[in-house]
Amino acid sequence: MPGPRNIAVLGSTGSIGVSTLDVIARHPDRFAAWALSAHRSVDALLDQCLRFAPRYAVMTDADAAERLRQRLPAELGTEVLAGAQALVEVAAHAEVDSVMAAVVGAAGLPSTLAAARAGKRLLLANKESLVMAGHLLMQAARDSGALLLPIDSEHNAIFQCLPACERGLPGLAGVDKVLLTASGGPFRTWSAEAIAAATPDQACAHPNWSMGRKISVDSATLMNKGLELIEACWLFDLPPERVEIVVHPESIVHSLVQYADGSVLAQLGNPDMRTPIAYGLAWPERIDAGVAPLDLVSLARLNFEAPDETRFPCLRLAREALALGGTAMAICNAANEVAVEAFLAARIGFGTIPRIIEATLARVAVEEPVSLAVVEAADDRARHCAAELVGQLVSRNGAARESTWI
Repeated sequence: MPGPRNIAVLGSTGSIGVSTLDVIARHPDRFAAWALSAHRSVDALLDQCLRFAPRYAVMTDADAAERLRQRLPAELGTEVLAGAQALVEVAAHAEVDSVMAAVVGAAGLPSTLAAARAGKRLLLANKESLVMAGHLLMQAARDSGALLLPIDSEHNAIFQCLPACERGLPGLAGVDKVLLTASGGPFRTWSAEAIAAATPDQACAHPNWSMGRKISVDSATLMNKGLELIEACWLFDLPPERVEIVVHPESIVHSLVQYADGSVLAQLGNPDMRTPIAYGLAWPERIDAGVAPLDLVSLARLNFEAPDETRFPCLRLAREALALGGTAMAICNAANEVAVEAFLAARIGFGTIPRIIEATLARVAVEEPVSLAVVEAADDRARHCAAELVGQLVSRNGAARESTWI
C-alpha cells in the first residue's frame, strides 16, 4: 500500500492552515504534513512542528527562522528554511504531492505559481494569485498538468456543482451562470454613515466565519467578494456577466450553478472551512472533515438579497479592475492590502479604504501581465502609490479621520 500523501501547508499558522492540519490529523494514514510555513509566528509554528514533525519548516522572516531553529529539538529531524525563496523551493519539491496555498495576500503568488509549474495538486486558498496573475497561473497549470482545486468555500461549492467532464474535472456543459454567495459581512444592515465610522474590531467581528483580520476586513468591505468574482472568472473560464453575486446572510448555501434547463444546483453546509479543505485533499473521494452535519429544520429559512454597491463600493472597484484587464487587478489588490493594513493600524478610517483603491487605480498605469516580473512590478508601484496616499491623509489629519483629499 502506498504511504501517506505528502502535503506542504504554506501559511500553516493562519486560519486555513490550522484547519488543514486538523483534517490531516484526522487521517494520518492518508496525509502527512511534510512542510509547514509561517512568516513570523515562531510559537505557533514551533507547536505545529512538535506535533506533526514535518521535514521542513519555512519562515519567510530570517530572524524568526533563526529563533525557531534554536528552539526545535534536533531529534525531531525538522530542517528550518528561511526566506520567500524557500517557500518556492518547498512548493516545487519532488517529494511534495499536494500544496495547500494559504499564504495571505500577494506574498503567496510566487510559491503558488511554482506549485502549478511543478504539476502539483494545488489546493488554492490564496485567491490573490489568480487576481494578480490569473492568465499566468492557469497557463502554468495547463502546461504542467497540475490539478488546481479551489478551497475558497464559494469556488469549492461551484466546483462541486458543475458537471463532470475530462479527468473527472468539472466542465461548463449546459451551464447558464454561477452564483457566488456572500454573507454581507458585519455591516450588511448598517447605514453608509455608520459603516464609514466602523472600527477595526467591529470590521473583524464576522457574524459566521472565523477568519484572519485581513480577510475579515475584506469581507466587511465586500472586496473579498470582488476578488472572488475575478477568481471565478479565471477558474471556470467565465465572462463576468455569467457570474452573479448574491448576499446570503446565513452562509449555509456556499454557491450555486444555474443551468440552461432552469435547474439550479447548490452546495450547502455549515460555515466551516474544513469541508472544502477535506474535499480538496481527498478529491474525488469524500472523507470526514470533523464538521457537524447540517440541520435544515433548525435553520427554518434561508435568505437572499442583492448586494448594495453604493454602501460597499469595493465590489464595484473590483468589477472595474476586471473590466480594465491587464495588471489592473494586481493594482487593485495591492492598493486594498495597503489600505486594509492602514485601517487595522488605525491610520485611516474604514470609509477611506475604497477611496485609496480608487485613487490608486486612477494613478498607476495598466500593462499586459506577460510575466511574473511585470505583475510584481505593477504590484510594487501600486503599493508605493497607495502608501503615499495614506501618508498624505495622516499628515493632513493627524489621525484616522475622513478627508476630502480625493
